[in-house]
Amino acid sequence: MKRVNEEESIPKFLEQPLMRIMIIFTISALVVLTILSFIANIWIGLLMLLLIITTIVVAWRFGKEYVEELNSYILNLSYRIKRGEQEALIKMPIGIILINQNEEVDWINPYMQTQLSNEESVLGKHVSEVNEDLYKLIQEFDNTDSNLLNWNNKIFQIILQEDIHAIYLMDITEYAEVKDKYEEARPVVGWLFLDNYDEVVQGLDDRGVSGFNSLITTYLSNWGKQHSIFYKKTSDDKYFLLLNRSELERIENEKFNIIDSIRDRTSKRNLPLTISIGIAYGDDDFDKLADVAQGNLDLALGRGGDQAIVKEVDQEPRYYGGKTNPMEKRTRVRSRMISQAMQELIKGSDQVFVTGHRNPDMDAIGSSLGIARISMMLKKKCWVVIDQDDLSSDVEKLMKEIENHNQVNQNIISPREAESKITENDLVILVDHHKPLLSMAPELLKKTKKNIVIDHHRRGEEFTENPLLVYIEPYASSTAELITELFEYVSSDGEPINRIEATAMLGGIIVDTNNFSLRTGSRTFDAASYLQSVGANSTMIQRLLKEDPEVYLKRSKLIETIQFVHEGVAIAYGKDNVIYPPVTTAQTADTMLSMSGVEAAFVITKRSDDMIGISARSLGKINVQIIMEKMGGGGHLSNAATQIDGKTVQEVREELIEKINTELD
Repeated sequence: MKRVNEEESIPKFLEQPLMRIMIIFTISALVVLTILSFIANIWIGLLMLLLIITTIVVAWRFGKEYVEELNSYILNLSYRIKRGEQEALIKMPIGIILINQNEEVDWINPYMQTQLSNEESVLGKHVSEVNEDLYKLIQEFDNTDSNLLNWNNKIFQIILQEDIHAIYLMDITEYAEVKDKYEEARPVVGWLFLDNYDEVVQGLDDRGVSGFNSLITTYLSNWGKQHSIFYKKTSDDKYFLLLNRSELERIENEKFNIIDSIRDRTSKRNLPLTISIGIAYGDDDFDKLADVAQGNLDLALGRGGDQAIVKEVDQEPRYYGGKTNPMEKRTRVRSRMISQAMQELIKGSDQVFVTGHRNPDMDAIGSSLGIARISMMLKKKCWVVIDQDDLSSDVEKLMKEIENHNQVNQNIISPREAESKITENDLVILVDHHKPLLSMAPELLKKTKKNIVIDHHRRGEEFTENPLLVYIEPYASSTAELITELFEYVSSDGEPINRIEATAMLGGIIVDTNNFSLRTGSRTFDAASYLQSVGANSTMIQRLLKEDPEVYLKRSKLIETIQFVHEGVAIAYGKDNVIYPPVTTAQTADTMLSMSGVEAAFVITKRSDDMIGISARSLGKINVQIIMEKMGGGGHLSNAATQIDGKTVQEVREELIEKINTELD
């Protein structure tokens, strides 16, 4: 240990200018005081001089000792700090790896060596040879808390100090376990709804209803005990659910088999019941979770029920179930209520704008004309928004027929004209779609807050903002069928539906049901019968739907590419340099369904807008809607589609095969 130099007569701190000034001032004051004492009395002066000399000697001696002790303390502390740094570097529970310019290991501390086998030497090895995941992390290092490495059953947070080429591995295993336990215990809130409870118990007596309720309670009670779920019945057909995150993960791994279980067991008793579940998690606010869960339940019901939707707050939802066709829930009473509500909204608006989806089909055009006729029957001006540059061949033929009917044709305007005419007091009605991005004129929704949605597709998460009225019925064959039923409840002295409008609406039903072979119920035939009675021309529809020989040959070329990618699943695809109309793609998928062994058909083609389109069809066993939703589209269980930009047909085909295998496996 270094000591203070004994021969050093003046401490270092006395060499400071400020300290010198203070000492000189003090000595000067003492000299003046001594002189004044001698002037006053010689004995007092001598005494004062003696005291001053004694004080200076004592102060000098103690000051010197203090400086020695202070220097000794500082030197000792410095030594301990340096020794501690060295000990910490070697013994502290933090892994340290020093690498060179070539990313080869130069040195590791003893703690890091404990993470390796005793015989293993990593000096001189490339980082990727030591641990591949560690190498990837330092290549993508981003100075966030997400740089975590799982090594030897421990979790390390990686810190990279680039200037000295050092890698630090902080063991946070304990904290990670605490975090995992916290996440597992976070609350999950849900709603369970018995979709068709009223219909099932309608024909039962009190004893039968009691027995059925007991049956459902037993199923739910067993399920709740198995997964530690607290459930509370809030009404005859609705239950509140409370569980934790770890149990939700178990239920998701089981694919919510409670849905299939209840449906199968009740069907065996001739009381087929389906359930829908909305689940929410990811927040500690129970009010918010309950609202999100209710929204998920509404979404599940809008998609036809018989399914569960799980959503983390502010994240994308996950879908389970939905493997069966939706059960018919709409009644004549509901149709009347929807019709009356829509009429009130139409009457309370200055003008009405009705629009279908982009690249409209017969159903979108026919539904639009039907809404326009209802508005005119109520003495309200209605504009039908149609983009004449975005039409398929059959719709083009229909539009030429409409040109011969001036009363109908004068109400048709382009999206640009509609944007210039609309005001905030006008009403926008979306038909045959509910996603704003799919709308032919999405800008209309930004210029007025008044909108109505009428659709027959299963509802997706994306939805029109704050609609005044929503009429989504997945059971219906087409939107034209829904709107046809609304005419029955329109009481007006105005001119009723004419022949061309009825023909367009019947055409929409025929196209969407593939000539009444798919998704056809008794209400479908009732609507078709009504349209036929008011002048719908089925011969004209057949003429409109006729295809050119060139289109037929194109469809044949597509069918030549058919291949089975999974049991019962067939894919056909076109070339990147050949443009196919969407109708041709859809017809090809319908044709493939008629082939032996095909349960689901997917057709991939290049569209005229440089996008890749997929048309999906199913006989009901395979839910093509879920597969299309994973690729950005949507539709029905048996009829769905999507459009993808920026990819080739082959890239889309590979992605589709991956989604199919993931879903069906």
